[in-house]
Amino acid sequence: MFIELAGMVPFVQSKGPIYVPPNVPKLTQRFPHAAVVQAYDNLYGQQNIHLLNNGSNVDLVLDKKSGAGLVSRNKYNYGFFSAAMKLPSGFTSGIVIAFYLSNSDVFPHDHDEIDIELLGHEKRREWVLQTNIYGNGSVHTGREEKLYLWFDPTTDFHEYSILWNNHHIVFLVDNVPVREFTNNVASSPVYPIRPMSMYATIWDASEWATKGGKYPVNYQYAPFVASFGKIELEGCQWNPDELCSKRALSSLEPDPVGGEEFAKLSQEQVNGMDWARKKLMFYSYCQDTTRYKLLPPECKS
Repeated sequence: MFIELAGMVPFVQSKGPIYVPPNVPKLTQRFPHAAVVQAYDNLYGQQNIHLLNNGSNVDLVLDKKSGAGLVSRNKYNYGFFSAAMKLPSGFTSGIVIAFYLSNSDVFPHDHDEIDIELLGHEKRREWVLQTNIYGNGSVHTGREEKLYLWFDPTTDFHEYSILWNNHHIVFLVDNVPVREFTNNVASSPVYPIRPMSMYATIWDASEWATKGGKYPVNYQYAPFVASFGKIELEGCQWNPDELCSKRALSSLEPDPVGGEEFAKLSQEQVNGMDWARKKLMFYSYCQDTTRYKLLPPECKS
């Protein structure tokens, strides 16, 4: 169910930028890029995983036979995770491109998950950004939010990022925060704290992705190609013998992601997030009183 929030400017299909976002700190410039072949292993659909530029970039392809997916070689206790993506153009209903953290391989029935999902649309270029969080087995309570993008994501690469530490989870698009989930008294019971792997996938979600499955994937327009580059995975790598084993890839010390600098958003980031949410968010689980007769506790905080 979609709920339109008061004050939202209706989305108008455009070949260029719809809005110009406020200036924000460029977090993606703070961390080094990793080659896809160094950071990820193939998860599935190997025939649809096409490495480019000596393994620095990758195209993930969806066709009638299969989708495709990658999984990080390391698990993380927390970190900053980012990728530049260029999305398929044309009729993309039913397609989901996901960039997310999960430990469902270790906890298959009560896992943690932090999702960026890009949902195709029955109209050209109207991709939707959906974010979601599951923590400590709260897999039966969706915490989805949905926003339109302020640009055409099919014509160029744009950066999609997740910051996850003990203080908060922040979702960013081109460094603009679009959602913050704070670790506080209300949210701590469902706050993800167990190690997770990072995934990148493209897949057929015809059953639910576009208006509850009304518009399935139309393979007349296949293959559908999602391009990834500028990979960043920085933070606390999980090690069973140590509290935290992290790569020395960043000049930020003592902790590149878990330290005080990343404990809260700056005023510029808060302004950017307010801008994005007021102009472009059209669904939040905290507004969905039809779905939830009793809203989750963090909605009241």
